[in-house]
Amino acid sequence: MEHKHSNQLKVKSIGINTYRENIVYMRHDCHVCLSEGFKALTRLVVRHKDQNIIATLNVIHNSELLRHGEAALSMEAMARLNVREDDLIEVMHLPPVDSLASVRAKLYGKTLPLNAFQEIINDITQGKYSNIELASFIASCSGDRLSTEEVVSLTQAMIRAGQNLTWPTQTVVDKHCIGGLPGNRTTPIVVSIIAAAGLTIPKTSSRAITSPAGTADTVETFTNVNLDLTAIRKVVEQEGGCMVWGGAVKLSPADDILISVERSLDLDSPAQLIASVLSKKAAAGSSHVVIDIPIGESAKVRTMQEALHLKDLMLLVAQSINLILDVVFTDGQQPVGRGIGPALEAKDVFAVLKGERDAPIDLRDRSLKLAGRLLEITGKAKGAEGYQMAFNILEKGEAWKKFQAICQAQGRFTEPVIGEFMHDVRCDHSGVVVRIDNRKLARLAKLCGAPQSPGAGILFLSPLYKKVNPGDILYTLYSQSRGELDYAKEYLSENKNSILEIL
Repeated sequence: MEHKHSNQLKVKSIGINTYRENIVYMRHDCHVCLSEGFKALTRLVVRHKDQNIIATLNVIHNSELLRHGEAALSMEAMARLNVREDDLIEVMHLPPVDSLASVRAKLYGKTLPLNAFQEIINDITQGKYSNIELASFIASCSGDRLSTEEVVSLTQAMIRAGQNLTWPTQTVVDKHCIGGLPGNRTTPIVVSIIAAAGLTIPKTSSRAITSPAGTADTVETFTNVNLDLTAIRKVVEQEGGCMVWGGAVKLSPADDILISVERSLDLDSPAQLIASVLSKKAAAGSSHVVIDIPIGESAKVRTMQEALHLKDLMLLVAQSINLILDVVFTDGQQPVGRGIGPALEAKDVFAVLKGERDAPIDLRDRSLKLAGRLLEITGKAKGAEGYQMAFNILEKGEAWKKFQAICQAQGRFTEPVIGEFMHDVRCDHSGVVVRIDNRKLARLAKLCGAPQSPGAGILFLSPLYKKVNPGDILYTLYSQSRGELDYAKEYLSENKNSILEIL
């Protein structure tokens, strides 16, 4: 009760994970709630020493959970505020967020200038928007609600809101896949080829949000990815490239916040996708970028018409922020490679780089195609000779050597480990694989435990147009626990025939 005449409360740790959102928990009869008029879902400023965060209030009516004079914080909020149990925090009203007026204007169809987007993105980065307010902003920009000029403004605002990297060389390359396909782990292969060719490729990648593996999840199975900016610079200076998690260096920090809500809403917006991708490339100091757009019925981009529209808009925005951009359309009808899940995808990467006879040809060829285009648009390869140049670097073992060197420079080089529990899914009748549902396949891999369990996922053995017979293994499930394997098998019992269509 010693804090009842102030806005100070003692922290209690209750171990609640709220993902990215800061939550503060207070009793309904807390003296601060009563004196300040705080209600559930009120947005508050929480201060500890010289650190501030903005959090959403959840009100507790169970008197056994918190005592008078105590408040609890979500695990995320405690980490961001750097507090421990029994530390003192101060809780205050959040001043009005002026940029929300621009969000309301956009909801009603008004065209916003650059400074309005800048204010919105700055406030989002500082944590001033609740998830409801973030959803409002995302909805206001969804579909075709943004003009080309607004997409440029949004991209520029996202670039300016975080760190911007610079490099000694003027030519800095990168690649990005729009996503939507299981597997497709081309990044480590492309980075190794390009760095071996003498170009600079400081590759920052994301972790999975809704997929069975992000690039950073896969790379983490064989080397360290949580590098700070100083360490990244050292690796790139030494080896010409890196493969790290982008979250550690805060490039376009609003992007991860917006994506986490956008995926929950299941809203696909070309404008926001472009601002997301290109802001991170520009902030990373890239000068030349190749974008891979897979097209397929169950990929993120489903038709050639959508892909062409996305390409045209992306090229316009890239030009406005001084990026040299090339867009490559690829097959999005089926998984790329055989592995789905961090360690399984890493095994595919190793096989391609080592030149193993049974390495997945589709992963190798797609990687060579993307690396080849990077070599061509930078002038490293003449005309259409990029693919052959990339092939030669891979064939001679130069890419494998560079790959190992980058991993060692990042702190370790270890073999990925596959989950010990497995289940073969076999064919019931003869026929040909005519359709694959990528989304259900990805969900099945997640039920196996990927990406939280790095060794979990699927070894996929049934590409399109493959002839199969009764008893043939279509794919194998891997898990790191029996319980997760049972979850996957339960889902499989109801969805086996819709994951693969065999005629």
